[in-house]
Amino acid sequence: MTGAIRHVVVRGRVQGVGYRAWVAEQARSHRLDGWVRNRRDGSVEAVFSGPEDIVAEMIASCRRGPLLAHVDDVQVETGDSDLLNLRRAGERFSFLPTV
Repeated sequence: MTGAIRHVVVRGRVQGVGYRAWVAEQARSHRLDGWVRNRRDGSVEAVFSGPEDIVAEMIASCRRGPLLAHVDDVQVETGDSDLLNLRRAGERFSFLPTV
């Protein structure tokens, strides 16, 4: 298995519905590295790093989201170590401040 880093932006009703907490819980349960944060435009942004198949599974989960969310669009791009390193030192998966 090769490692993958993916940068994801999720649009829809994804703020105020526990989406970030759900993403963090899912990512941690999948043992992925990365981070999640709200964006001022109402979307949620995340970076996931880990085995390609597990990252793909996580992205598929993001398309559904938690019960109260309504996902309209998930944009996925290849990420890099600079994006991954925005997470907090010593944390595998971080909540970052809104941008």
